[in-house]
Amino acid sequence: MFETSPLHAGRYSYVPKIPEIFLDSIQSVKPIPTETIEPERDREALKRFFPNSYGKPAIKFIKGEGALEDRAIAVGVILSGGPAPGGHNVIAGLFDALKKANPQSKLIGFKGGPSGLIKGQYIELSSEILDQYRNTGGFDIIGTGRTKIETPEQFEQSLENAKKLSLDALVIIGGDDSNTNAALLSEYFFQKGAAITVVGVPKTIDGDLKNEWIETSFGFDTATRVYSELIGNICKDASSSRKYWHFVKLMGRSASHITLECAFQTRPNVALISEEIEEKQMSLSQVVEIIANTIAARAAKGENFGVVVVPEGLIEFIPEIKKLIAQINDIIATSEAEYESLSRGEAQRSYIISRLPSECASLFSSLPESIQTQLCWDRDPHGNVQVSRIETEKLLAEMTSRRLQEMMAVGAYKAKFDYQTHFFGYEGRCAFPTNFDADYCYSLGYDACLLILHGLTGYIAAIRNLSAAPKDWLPGGIPIVSLMNIEHRHGEEKPVIKKAMVELEGKPFNAFAAMRDKWALSSDYRIPGSIQYFGPPSITDTPFITLQLEQRS
Repeated sequence: MFETSPLHAGRYSYVPKIPEIFLDSIQSVKPIPTETIEPERDREALKRFFPNSYGKPAIKFIKGEGALEDRAIAVGVILSGGPAPGGHNVIAGLFDALKKANPQSKLIGFKGGPSGLIKGQYIELSSEILDQYRNTGGFDIIGTGRTKIETPEQFEQSLENAKKLSLDALVIIGGDDSNTNAALLSEYFFQKGAAITVVGVPKTIDGDLKNEWIETSFGFDTATRVYSELIGNICKDASSSRKYWHFVKLMGRSASHITLECAFQTRPNVALISEEIEEKQMSLSQVVEIIANTIAARAAKGENFGVVVVPEGLIEFIPEIKKLIAQINDIIATSEAEYESLSRGEAQRSYIISRLPSECASLFSSLPESIQTQLCWDRDPHGNVQVSRIETEKLLAEMTSRRLQEMMAVGAYKAKFDYQTHFFGYEGRCAFPTNFDADYCYSLGYDACLLILHGLTGYIAAIRNLSAAPKDWLPGGIPIVSLMNIEHRHGEEKPVIKKAMVELEGKPFNAFAAMRDKWALSSDYRIPGSIQYFGPPSITDTPFITLQLEQRS
């Protein structure tokens, strides 16, 4: 056993706050159906994929006799995808609720993510094991993985191993792809006549698994506070040293929720929202112009320093860069053997340039050499560029430096430009969860147990009213299929959960847009500091800013 820090030891004793309805006996809670939730689109296709799961209603839990069988059950649990703070508490909440319903019930943890189910690798979780992980970060209690269950053989093996363990239910804790797996497994088990309930739990620090019923995915609150502490430190250093512009890239490939929340927490001079850039069809030069003009305006005030915050996936939202990446993907895919035979660096860059249309070739050549090289690197298993390896923060810093030199030549900029670059990603994934995430995750585990006990297969745990105190949270669930659409992947039409993007008409973005011009020119930085676990609730328990804005009447 590793040696614990004083904080680590202190977190073991934290008792998560939960919805008032969970304080009663399990038997005094019952689900009631509310509205039937239809997917936004592709309804007929989804009906064909999920004939037994489609069209189920959302449910909420209320006080009342739940008509539960008083029997011991066996439940499997899987951690899937990248870690997010609070995952251990989901398992703890699930375990405690199961034991509360029947002390003889068992919780089986599949090791290494979905592959553990396929390969039959597992451990039985006990109080002795779980007590070492309560209220802590990481997914190391059973490990995680990114295996997708998608082939007939994988589905068959998953069912066979579930039957060997006499599982009554399976809980999959993960993001959009993981919960898509949960929906597919639920449908498959039903079609095979297996009475195994499958329930999902929404996890992703990116914040892109959300809607009216799922107000946030767990881990987002903690991760954004970790990043905000670091950005706040950088803001303070910038205003102290007064000589550097800091370019900070934040995790978030598909959506800009992290960047938006961190902007509220720290008030940087520039925060770029990918969804807005795509909506306005902005070019790379236009994006650079926004940054350069802000730098020049601040320099004119004698403030030759500042902070720029950008999302990880920004370049894929700039239409011309997105087109360029697609062209490069096609070139590599259609001539893979020839391309791979070339030495990395200049040879591959020249090969790409020679085969690009003139407009794309010109754009590619205008990029810093290091970025050109990164765009030529190996693709992921889906044939996509590995965006996290593209140093977008350095791209913007170097392109901005070029633009400022041009402005200096015509007298529009009269200062020295020095910059530093940063990427904050993995720093936020395994932090000790905030009190909010510790409470929320434990409640999600409890909620998942209730969905199981009432046989609500194909549902994802959904707790609402999260801006209120935990006692007033409203637990329930919604059918996973209602979150889905059809996408073209690997030459096939496949059901997937649609990612939730920053809503440009939503309250959080509008609040940000109303303030960003002021933040650009001022040094009105907000320094949130480190996460606080002990102290007054106004410091320790207040949920993140975008959630408060979304629920403000």
